[in-house]
Amino acid sequence: MNTPRIEKTRHGNPFAPTPGRVRYAPRWLGAGAGAVGLSALFLVRSGRLATVALGVAGLAGAAYAMLYEPSHPRLERISLRFENLPAALDGLRIGHLSDLHLGHRFAAENTRWAVAQMRAEAPDILAITGDLVSYHKNIADLPGLLAPLRAPLGVYAVAGNHDHWEGLPEMIDALRPLGVEFLMNTQRRLHWRGAELTVAGVDDVWEGDADLDAALKGRPADGFTLLLCHVPDMADTAATHGVHLQLSGHTHGGHMSLPWLGSFALPRHGWRYPVGLDHAGKTQVYVSRGIGGIPLRLGCPPEATIITLRRGRREEG
Repeated sequence: MNTPRIEKTRHGNPFAPTPGRVRYAPRWLGAGAGAVGLSALFLVRSGRLATVALGVAGLAGAAYAMLYEPSHPRLERISLRFENLPAALDGLRIGHLSDLHLGHRFAAENTRWAVAQMRAEAPDILAITGDLVSYHKNIADLPGLLAPLRAPLGVYAVAGNHDHWEGLPEMIDALRPLGVEFLMNTQRRLHWRGAELTVAGVDDVWEGDADLDAALKGRPADGFTLLLCHVPDMADTAATHGVHLQLSGHTHGGHMSLPWLGSFALPRHGWRYPVGLDHAGKTQVYVSRGIGGIPLRLGCPPEATIITLRRGRREEG
């Protein structure tokens, strides 16, 4: 089965308001327009004190979204159940980091925090799902920040669109001495307590040359398959290939995400699976909110993740 080709775009800022590259949620835009209208009406009908109070509230909200939440990442712990998980893999722990985006404000501090969490949690395997830097100059910062990362089964990474734009070969060379292995349309077959685990990785869909067929070729049919892919929307194709779990990033959760309003802005290839846990058929997909990115977060704090595999029927809902 051939992996469907997904249209790529050219070099540029993925958050630029170019048609087909980013979708802004209509509910957010409508809510914003409504808030502006109500605020204007309030200001017309209220006195000076109320106007000052509204201004202070607005500044406080902006400070929270631009200063506080982007600088206060969270450690998420989740357990995922798989009905046919080999018994020996029950309890396997995966550390997941994504979208460090070094170069943006708070990214370096958040990355130090995330690395410290991974060291303290000591997962069995570590996965990094792309967009490690936002600017070429910050590739030099990666070895110093990621050097403490260790895991018994290895540390594996895949490329994101920003990694291609800023210098992927240089990045791979910088991280190779640390034992960070980039899986570029390839796989590693690992053994854990007598069971086999395949960790596969694909190149970036947006700017690379993703080939899921090559990444999964020849893997054991009776083992467990973990796929690392920067973009979440590969999950639909991964499901047709029998992938059990896909880990992704790319979307940053939309940067702002609130009940009913959903995710504010989602880049191409992150429209179907924007954030958190979802599934495509029998494939479970977890989309990290990421560590860095543009310092604007509301209801969508940066995260590092510990995923524990469990044997049993997946809870629906």
